[in-house]
Amino acid sequence: MNKIEHIGIAVKDIEKSNALFSSLFNKEPYKQEEVKSENVITSFFETGESKIELLQATHEDSAIAKFIEKKGEGIHHIAFDVTDIHAELERLEKEGFKIISKEPKKGADNKLVAFLHPKSTNSILIELCQEIGVK
Repeated sequence: MNKIEHIGIAVKDIEKSNALFSSLFNKEPYKQEEVKSENVITSFFETGESKIELLQATHEDSAIAKFIEKKGEGIHHIAFDVTDIHAELERLEKEGFKIISKEPKKGADNKLVAFLHPKSTNSILIELCQEIGVK
């Protein structure tokens, strides 16, 4: 793993949260997009070498909606940049980590993504990210 790529924060209202984080960081988000496969709208802020990703559910049965219902708004996951997501998933599975989806899928911000189950990572949802087209 190369670095923390971003920290994902589940929010109820992305526009209100964009305003809050814009004030906090003294800059606007550099990107907002909908990820239909995950039923979310995301918004990204750069913070040094890492990013903050805000996630708002677009459907009541999405993972983010369920997270907010259960735990409230807050940190949802920590994402790590990897060079080869397939090799990293294979390595981590051999180490005993539970992989949520063995095949990476297209996520936000031009990334291939895969998640490690919190039951195998001290209750923290871990996301692996690889820039699409880079290897």
